[in-house]
Amino acid sequence: MSIRGRQGPFTLAVCAEMVFRELPVAERVRRITELDFQIELWDWTRHDIDLLVALREEGAVYSSMTGYVRGSLTDPAGADELLATAAESVAVARRLGIPRLNLHGTGLGGDGLPVTPATVVTGEMWLAAHRTLSRVARLGEAHGVTFVLENLNTAVDHPGVPFGRADDCLALVASVGSDHLRLMLDLYHAQIGEGNLIELCRRALPWIGEIQVADVPGRCEPGTGEINYFGVARALAEMGFAGTIGLEAWASGESTTALRAFRRAFTV
Repeated sequence: MSIRGRQGPFTLAVCAEMVFRELPVAERVRRITELDFQIELWDWTRHDIDLLVALREEGAVYSSMTGYVRGSLTDPAGADELLATAAESVAVARRLGIPRLNLHGTGLGGDGLPVTPATVVTGEMWLAAHRTLSRVARLGEAHGVTFVLENLNTAVDHPGVPFGRADDCLALVASVGSDHLRLMLDLYHAQIGEGNLIELCRRALPWIGEIQVADVPGRCEPGTGEINYFGVARALAEMGFAGTIGLEAWASGESTTALRAFRRAFTV
């Protein structure tokens, strides 16, 4: 029996928040499932969880979702709040069968901007983030899920987010050294902030929990911008990556066409 979303060495998933936006979320999930992709979600508090659970009976497979509601990595009160809402997120993830829960350097508002921006990241903030992520990893281990820390660009979409660079996220994940804390390597954000994507993937490979993609500029599907995703896909296959690749991108036109372009880019 085939695995939902499997394409060659990769499993392909699509963020339901960013495509088929003219439809209710449940219908987006159905459409993405019909096109043979797994489903990614953002803030679970905005959705009818009972309905999303019921869609599993129709074949929907959920890949990841945001793994906290509020909080931050770098101060005691924020860390406690992040852990508390992460525990709530774990309970929802277990109902949806979601294996990966996404984290950021700090809480994001509805416009993607940090609730508490950081203009300077101090050594104490690094140490606090390490302590918080160690607690998060223990929570993941206790419940059989994996938390993934996502890099975010600060030049275009998320100014003021601490630990935005992929190298920063990689350093934190590696310092914790847990199978239940991995890197959500977002290549759209990394292209804006760092570039040299194939070597970044190679360096991060032991710690990658999932890879997310969109093209630059515009954050649309592969083939609409400057990133050679065909080359990235070949390189990932050659280096032995066999995990999930998620399309976290706006459709430049019709959503079905965008999803097919994504599949073509990662067919190797």
